[in-house]
Amino acid sequence: MSYRVGLGYDIHRLVEGRDLVLGGVKIEYEKGLLGHSDGDALVHAVCDALLGACAFTDIGELFPDTSPQTEGMYSLDMLEEIVSKLSPKYRVVNIDVNCICERPRLAAYRNKMVANIAQTCKIDTSLVSVKFRTNEGLGETGAGEAIAAQAVVLVEVQTSDKEYAS
Repeated sequence: MSYRVGLGYDIHRLVEGRDLVLGGVKIEYEKGLLGHSDGDALVHAVCDALLGACAFTDIGELFPDTSPQTEGMYSLDMLEEIVSKLSPKYRVVNIDVNCICERPRLAAYRNKMVANIAQTCKIDTSLVSVKFRTNEGLGETGAGEAIAAQAVVLVEVQTSDKEYAS
């Protein structure tokens, strides 16, 4: 068997007048993430990690922030499209995500975020980890001006890499 690892990262500024959506969950908060889509930095990091693991392009090329079709797009829909592009050549093995922000506190939303990502990626919830970290008051995230996310994924190659390259 052959495996590939992907790493994803995203950060979005918090602004007034936007909904806060993370892991596909709308969270009650006075600010939301600025972005052309719904700004879901957590899901965007997962998307880029999957794309990277498979040596595909990045999320910005697939869903450009200049396109009217992607404006306000629900990020789990992006993830679903990416997962469909992986199949049948790749299978998601597991996903590990760090979400970095000072506020709001997100632990109460963890299970729903895990369920959303697992369902969209067609894997069991036991294969998805979502963790929350602060930035100890440092930088944009520490000042409460932004939310960032990091994701690491493992995918299994369902056909040989040599076969896939031809």
